[in-house]
Amino acid sequence: MTDADELYVVDSDVPVLDGAVLLYHLDGYVDAGNAGELLTEHLTETFDGPVVARFDVDRLIDYRSRRPAMTWDGDGWADYQVPELTVRLLHDGDETPMLLLTGPEPDREWELFAEAVRRLVERWKVRLSVQFQGIPMAVPHTRPLGVTAHATRTELVRQFSPTFNRAQVPGSAEALVEFRLGQAGHDAAGFAAHVPHYLSQSRYPAAALTLVDAVQKVSGLQLPDDALREAARRAEVEVNRQVEDSDEAANVVHSLEEQYDAFTSSDDNLLVGDTEMPTGDELATEFERFLAQQPGTEQD
Repeated sequence: MTDADELYVVDSDVPVLDGAVLLYHLDGYVDAGNAGELLTEHLTETFDGPVVARFDVDRLIDYRSRRPAMTWDGDGWADYQVPELTVRLLHDGDETPMLLLTGPEPDREWELFAEAVRRLVERWKVRLSVQFQGIPMAVPHTRPLGVTAHATRTELVRQFSPTFNRAQVPGSAEALVEFRLGQAGHDAAGFAAHVPHYLSQSRYPAAALTLVDAVQKVSGLQLPDDALREAARRAEVEVNRQVEDSDEAANVVHSLEEQYDAFTSSDDNLLVGDTEMPTGDELATEFERFLAQQPGTEQD
């Protein structure tokens, strides 16, 4: 197998970041409500920092599938949006170092990519890696959003209630990174905010807020969220307006509210215990349907 170190270039001037947290979100997998993308944008806009590692996208990306945008201007090409898969060095509100890995999900060489991430984790002495995204769920926007937590050690996410007992879903490079990090003895966790399925194709800041809270709880990072809260407030006003203008939408929301309240009152935890919950096949089908709806995504 090709050496994983050939898959990236690192800024040699970056010191050992003992105790840093690696946050990562990759475009291309399930991200209902653009929850992970919104949090990524929030972090890069709030905390400015340099790129400290850059992956070789020519090896990892299928250009024919993704078709990076090019700009035509009059009689020639004026611009090309180069795909970038990078790690940035940021610092949270307490000046704690954190690394942010973002970019398109690799189309190939997943195992080599996971190995490359593991080597960066060990190079910088990262204490915890955290992945985040949104998943579509049959829940109403008028109730608190839930989150599915997972980790390489149960102790890392013990404060979060379990959502699914067992399910088989389409894999992702992000999930494989977490799995391989755990096998190598590194702490890693991930969070999926529950996004109302009727809002899964919209930008839904409330889901990103749910992720901020979860990431802070597991990592101890201080991540200001005022801008996200304001965006979530504006989005809620618009969603409520649209629901009020549509009897069909209002009926859907009301039915989901009744279902949610029945679940939480009987077991104090949505979709666990003796309540009816989606099977692994149903969850996998929903993931695959969501992926198929994404622009530029090809399904076999």
